[in-house]
Amino acid sequence: MADITLIEGVTMALARAMSEDEDVVILGEDVGVNGGVFRATAGLQAKFGAERVLDTPLAEVMIAGMSVGMAAQGIKPVAEAQFCGFSMPMVDQIMCHAGRMRNRTRGRLSCPMVLRFPSGGGIHAPEHHSESPEALFAHMPGIRVVTPSSPARAYGLLLASIRDPDPVIFMEPKRIYRWQKEHVEDDGEELPLDVCYVLREGTDITLVSWGAMIKETLAVAEQLKERGIHAEVIDVATISPLDMDTIAESVAKTGRCVIIQEAPRHCGVASEIAAGLADAGIYSLLAPVKRVCGYDTVMPLYRSEMKYMPSTARIMAAVDNVLEVS
Repeated sequence: MADITLIEGVTMALARAMSEDEDVVILGEDVGVNGGVFRATAGLQAKFGAERVLDTPLAEVMIAGMSVGMAAQGIKPVAEAQFCGFSMPMVDQIMCHAGRMRNRTRGRLSCPMVLRFPSGGGIHAPEHHSESPEALFAHMPGIRVVTPSSPARAYGLLLASIRDPDPVIFMEPKRIYRWQKEHVEDDGEELPLDVCYVLREGTDITLVSWGAMIKETLAVAEQLKERGIHAEVIDVATISPLDMDTIAESVAKTGRCVIIQEAPRHCGVASEIAAGLADAGIYSLLAPVKRVCGYDTVMPLYRSEMKYMPSTARIMAAVDNVLEVS
């Protein structure tokens, strides 16, 4: 298999899942003939037919409602919201029905659906196309929230999400859809959900991030290495349920932590991780935990969006601040 991009990893996982299980169907706006806005579903309708790759009307509530109904009856829908902001009309169906199906029926029914959508900013798109709503979905009981940061994790985590018996929100960081390529075997091997991935071992400071911000986080770790500072980089990957054990174990080793998220600072996932470290790792910390986040405002239009998003300079400033504490 040739080296592939993150979005090609998504396409490859969808094709593999549909080949292995005829109950897997894809639905959404323009996912069939056009192959999606970013071409994540390109070629799938031609391969699997219009009955399994369904072009829907421009009706997000209908897409979510259909997916819940299909999933409750044994079908495995993979629904697409064209952009992150378009998932907001779906919240009622996701929170009030998909997330409660197992509880409401006392385990008689589950809801094996996946809602995938491009998330985050950085591509000069309008505001409703550039949000990072992971904290919103993570706050919903019964919903698993997953976001990949590489082609291999896109492939393995999406396969695991489709095979999961409960609903999964699969947020695809579109800024890095085509950022890097890596060798990924189309072997059907899924990656485990609900665990963090240690991307880089280190002893001096722990850097925690997910999604597109892994790009800047790794860049900072490389800069720190040139200064003789060894940063451990953790990719959260599954935002809910959160694997605090891996993060706490890393901070027990390094004593310092900076958390990087693109989403607004207030009530974000970074805040939950910081609270978890205060609870489980307070005696390990040699310095206060720092968060580097987007701002508590609407994502600006493209002339200012890169000022909104955490930069390597902002991350490095937080790291230097933490390292200065003795």
